[in-house]
Amino acid sequence: MPAPDLVPGGFSHQATQSASGIIELLHVMGERARESAGTAPASASQLRLMYIVDRDEGIRMRTLCRRLGTAPPSVSRLCDRLQAIGFLERLPSPDSGREVTLRLTTAGRAHLERIREQRESVLQHAIDAMPPAERRALAIGLAGLHGQLSTTADDHGTPGTVSAA
Repeated sequence: MPAPDLVPGGFSHQATQSASGIIELLHVMGERARESAGTAPASASQLRLMYIVDRDEGIRMRTLCRRLGTAPPSVSRLCDRLQAIGFLERLPSPDSGREVTLRLTTAGRAHLERIREQRESVLQHAIDAMPPAERRALAIGLAGLHGQLSTTADDHGTPGTVSAA
């Protein structure tokens, strides 16, 4: 049987399967972190919205709808709930009184920070248990994957097509 790097898509396919499995584990870990941190007031959909607003403070509602790939009434309801629990603020756009911009409140940022701290603690323990060479390879590989996903994302947050030039 040929080595995976000699088979078209060999290591690439293995890496894709591994990354997919890790995403599933991270999702489960995120749910556990959310529950154990007493942070259950926000649903997974609301957290997704909060992560986007955290990365792009002052985002316009219209842009947020595109990034979430969700209709404005649904996004508005998510925002209503987050505003009601004190995690999100709606502000008039400085450019147009008709548009709304969004930002997390101090409580909203603290909520995300608690989730991130718990998730990072679990990841840190797992990574610390790896041999140094594997940690280095992981860091390099994840940096490359992050770069590709970040630079190829369209307005919907979906990776685009990258040519292998």
